[in-house]
Amino acid sequence: MLLAISGCKLMRPVEHTSRISTPKSFSGQTDSTGIGAIQWKSFFNDPHLVALIDTAIQNNLDLKMAVQRIEMARSNMLFAQGALLPVIAGEVSGGGRKFGDYTMDGVGNYDTNFSENIDNDRKLPAPFLPDYFAGFRSTWEIDIWGKLKTQKKAAYNRLLATEKARHAITTGLIAQIASIYFELTALDTELDIIRKNIALQQSAVETIKIQKEGGRANELGVQQLTAQLLNTQSLEFSTQQRIVEYENNLNLLLGRFPQKITRNKVAEQVIPESVQAGIPAGMLKRRPDIQQAQLEMMAYYSDQQAARLAFLPSLNITAMLGFNAFKSRLLFSPGSVAYNALGGFAAPIFNRKALKAAQRRSEAASLEALYAYNMTVLRGFEEVSTSLKKLDNTKSIAALKTQEVDVLQQAVTTSKDLFLTGYASYLEVITAQRSVLEAELNLTNVQKEQFLALVELYRSLGGGWE
Repeated sequence: MLLAISGCKLMRPVEHTSRISTPKSFSGQTDSTGIGAIQWKSFFNDPHLVALIDTAIQNNLDLKMAVQRIEMARSNMLFAQGALLPVIAGEVSGGGRKFGDYTMDGVGNYDTNFSENIDNDRKLPAPFLPDYFAGFRSTWEIDIWGKLKTQKKAAYNRLLATEKARHAITTGLIAQIASIYFELTALDTELDIIRKNIALQQSAVETIKIQKEGGRANELGVQQLTAQLLNTQSLEFSTQQRIVEYENNLNLLLGRFPQKITRNKVAEQVIPESVQAGIPAGMLKRRPDIQQAQLEMMAYYSDQQAARLAFLPSLNITAMLGFNAFKSRLLFSPGSVAYNALGGFAAPIFNRKALKAAQRRSEAASLEALYAYNMTVLRGFEEVSTSLKKLDNTKSIAALKTQEVDVLQQAVTTSKDLFLTGYASYLEVITAQRSVLEAELNLTNVQKEQFLALVELYRSLGGGWE
């Protein structure tokens, strides 16, 4: 008894007392409702983008694989649930053996056949003794300490974690599709800008050729403006290639072969005047990856508890009910009915290294899950804060870039007029045209970054999975 009690000594589990705590607000925002609570069909107002997202949710292969991972986790839970119930197996078996003549069994069997108390049906076959059985056998571990229930709880939390993983894939997929969509709209705008500048530069080349024929310009000016035109024309083909690559990437996410993506212009997209992030507590409840990390942490904690409970005695019951005989023709006779039941406690006492190793492994896995949860929370807060600042800064940059483009467009017109009247050189025309092209492309890029920051903020707040 003393040895059994010492064998049941348990160690306290590693508690998750060092969970990270987040600040009370994002950048001073006090509104409790953020854009993450808006459903994606309402958040995105572009019908083409909504249609693309809907197609991806139906066909995306990553989501389909996530569903299968959920089914695997559900099977693990059913397995853990089944461990709480007795195992009953039907059995039909036959066998036999020959006992040695000079053994207790051999002598006993030989002597039994000479007894006057048995009839012919009860006489033992010799020298080979058959054994036939048809019936049921059962084993059952009574969960007196809650070890099996704890394992079931761990499996259940992992099932919920796979659900949250699917939600995380959904939010990431929606954000990725929206980002590529806005990249494409920005590239369309860039292509229009490049083509407009090509027409402008072609006009400049024609003008300087005419002036050369009139003796007001030289061949160097023609070559410089022509080189600038060729460079801009190469940008057109480069942008077209980028459009093809983004369209193909988007089609891959949609689960279909490459085809043209229907989309609106970037000028038709609208950035909300004010964007609310809500409070960090709302982010913790909505972000699927944080919820997944929390559920996995709880599952590992249950594993740790189950590893501790494995040191306690287990109560096992085995039973048998059926027909048992040494003659096949007598197997199903009433006298062949046989049954037994056996119950007993068993506790590990010596050489418990395997149990100790399992406990240490579960403790390490539990702490790792805790640190992973803390890292996910930190990453979520960093993503929200970065996106909020990016929205504000790109809005200010876009306003300044718009003014810059207006000024440079006027400069192009001015330089062209001055060049025609002989008050400006072709180098000033080239500089003005190059500057306005760069400024317009930069403005388009800043506008695109605004939309990408909005999409990233929506994802980082846990929006899109509902």
